[in-house]
Amino acid sequence: MSSDNLDLLSPYGWNADLASRYLPILGDSLIPARVLRMERSECDVAAPLPTSDYQSRFTAAVVRARLPRPDSDISGLCTGDWVGLDADREVRQLLPRHTAIVRAAVSGHSDSRARSADQVLAANVDTVLVCLPGDDVDLGRIERLLALAWESGAQPVVVLTKADLAEDLSLDEVRATAPGATVLSVSASSGLGMDVLSAVMSGTVALIGPSGAGKSTLANALLGSDVFATNAVRDGDKRGRHTTVHRELRPLPGGGTLIDTPGLRSVGLWDASEGIGRTFSDIESLSEACRFADCSHTGEPGCAVLAAIESGALPQRRLDSYRKLIRENEWMASRTDHRLRTERTKVWKGIVKQQRRTYRERGGGRR
Repeated sequence: MSSDNLDLLSPYGWNADLASRYLPILGDSLIPARVLRMERSECDVAAPLPTSDYQSRFTAAVVRARLPRPDSDISGLCTGDWVGLDADREVRQLLPRHTAIVRAAVSGHSDSRARSADQVLAANVDTVLVCLPGDDVDLGRIERLLALAWESGAQPVVVLTKADLAEDLSLDEVRATAPGATVLSVSASSGLGMDVLSAVMSGTVALIGPSGAGKSTLANALLGSDVFATNAVRDGDKRGRHTTVHRELRPLPGGGTLIDTPGLRSVGLWDASEGIGRTFSDIESLSEACRFADCSHTGEPGCAVLAAIESGALPQRRLDSYRKLIRENEWMASRTDHRLRTERTKVWKGIVKQQRRTYRERGGGRR
């Protein structure tokens, strides 16, 4: 396939860098495509395909593609992935991701039977918009979502929505909670701050946040049309209702792509030690000045973190949040290690059992 045909994928994020990385993997038998939306056994993809009228002419068509079997090597596809399609429009190759937003998911009927696993929310994302309503700012939730975003490898931007409804909103405290990330206050309905937001976005942009944060309204404003359904928060408790039920990728009018995601009611961290470190870089920097290298910041002499809390330079709430996320991340890692050991033991027992059965069938067992 010529480079001119592949350039038809540029509205969906295809570029020269991806071509140099992916084309050697795809070879001559597969064509690149990007996953726009997932279903149970199929997905919507954008791919440069020949038109029905002229096989020599190509167009970047959005088509249905068949997913591989669940037990195949290609599993866990998500919106934003780049894949290889064969001539029958079946996904044959999952191409390497450069970033992925991953959260912990726990399945099971009870705590004793629950199994930890990871869930990829979006792949190949360059900018993560951490969206929360400006009229109900939750600093702890911002820190949790930032840890998720930093761990993905993308650049986070904290977006406080509904600025027209927020009274006495101060961005200083939020900025102190998000070192290294841009913090903006916007209103999709009035247009306040939208030009600045558009300027800081690049590449593939994913919106994450709780239900009712106005993600779909914000996405529609960025896309310039009412692509995604929107809904108001509940009158009783002012909590959001799930309006977006699928993760879906759309091209942005000015270049780049956008992924809207369903509201996140719970965000479990998955192997997010680096993301936590980036989110709490202020505490990690202070820790370097502690007298003891293994300081737990609970009462040791010469603790720079506790000194910062005493002086008012660091809020106690922030240290508490830091400890909480570290404990949670360590707990999830221990569950994952236990699950992997259990699965390896199960596989090994199956191998031994099969070997014993084969030995008996060959007449080597006791009579």
